[in-house]
Amino acid sequence: MTVPMPGPSPRPPDPQEVVSRAMAGLDELGDRPLAEHVEAFERVHTALGDALAAGSSGAA
Repeated sequence: MTVPMPGPSPRPPDPQEVVSRAMAGLDELGDRPLAEHVEAFERVHTALGDALAAGSSGAA
């Protein structure tokens, strides 16, 4: 049996990086069917909310 070795704690994602990736999800939106737009906007909205929550948790 193999015992996992403890390593460094994973560092939380950089909120600015999360925002950039989320916004990149809109880059090709103009070429996609209109029916797919709502889902794309919802993904971006969720990612931006997560980034905002992660960024505010580091501020005291």
